[in-house]
Amino acid sequence: MKLLIKNIGTLVGIDASGRDRVAGEAMDRLETLSDAWLLCDGERIAAFGAMSCVPGDCAADEVVDAGGGMLFPSFCDSHTHLVYAGSREQEFLDKIHGLSYEEIARRGGGILNSADRLHATSEEELYRQAMERITEIALKGTGAVEIKSGYGLTTDDELKMLRVIRRIRETVPLEVRATFLGAHAVGRAYAGRQAEYVDLVCREMLPAVAREGLADFVDVFCDKGFFTVEETRRILREGARHGLRAKIHANELDISGGVQLGVAEGALSVDHLERMGDAEIEALRGASTMPTMLPGAAFFLGMSYPPARRMIDAGLAVALASDYNPGSSPSGDMRMVAALASIRMRMTPAEALHAAMLNGACAMGLSNDFGSITVGKVANFFLTAPMPSVEFLLYAYTTPFIRRTFLRGREFTA
Repeated sequence: MKLLIKNIGTLVGIDASGRDRVAGEAMDRLETLSDAWLLCDGERIAAFGAMSCVPGDCAADEVVDAGGGMLFPSFCDSHTHLVYAGSREQEFLDKIHGLSYEEIARRGGGILNSADRLHATSEEELYRQAMERITEIALKGTGAVEIKSGYGLTTDDELKMLRVIRRIRETVPLEVRATFLGAHAVGRAYAGRQAEYVDLVCREMLPAVAREGLADFVDVFCDKGFFTVEETRRILREGARHGLRAKIHANELDISGGVQLGVAEGALSVDHLERMGDAEIEALRGASTMPTMLPGAAFFLGMSYPPARRMIDAGLAVALASDYNPGSSPSGDMRMVAALASIRMRMTPAEALHAAMLNGACAMGLSNDFGSITVGKVANFFLTAPMPSVEFLLYAYTTPFIRRTFLRGREFTA
């Protein structure tokens, strides 16, 4: 099936370079084309150009008039926890009353609270709740998403989460990547016995995950009060032995050594990075590891934001992701994430969009197929109402400009 989108006011995010990421000062250059058309052939982008030279022989099966609105490549959200049971608004009130993230966790809340709820929830109900969130993020412009386990904290419940993620992957047009995060916290049954829990992750959970082929990546919460650098290294290396590439939660609560470990272990990304020093930035220079920032979490928790400006000025590529989860970032709206990056982290809109699109795809190993308007890439994009500029999408960050979403060359509807 061929789909022609015509009368596009501005085609945004064009890239013919073949690069897998955008770094440093290049992040502030976003290629566009005014008064344009775009042709999809099946699931792929086939061609695009100016309306002054629309090909007359494209023989499109469907023609969509963009009406002067803009066309953007879909967001690529490389860090979410959107498979979870219920919600945690009581902890929202606890935060308002002055408790910190760490204090809530010490009182048995946080991740352990979600683990208790997930244990009591059926796989079918988890899938139903997660599909509501998947529909929500797709309609808000996301076309590729990574989803982590980590609210199970037992072998059976971690596998239950990952099976739900596999089912989502098999039933939605979004591109989905799965991450095993058994080392998100120490399960209640192992309180005070963290070393034994790490043994469980390595000797039982990881082999079980690998036997069923349930994950693409392995992740560890390497931070103050969670898992040490040594424990993280052991888990990542055991994951690599089972064919899972590393990702790391690093430096959210303290400078943990997780960034340097991630680089040393060839991690695809290191995520959070609210606490970053010169040594961490230097470690990332020239590395393939993508530093990924989650401003929605900093916003919701009232924490300091990652030093995006310092990282970009140092020549690094950076990615943005939502961290969609029930406790510290209950939103998967990547447009809001990009707006926060501009408003609170001094990233230009062009930088924020590159970070949320091509660099987000890179943080999932998906740059070859997603993250830009490129002939041959998967036809994931969204159409907006007419706007005065590209920057206006993030400037007027709550106005509902996104009108239509297309995934794999077909319109996505609820």
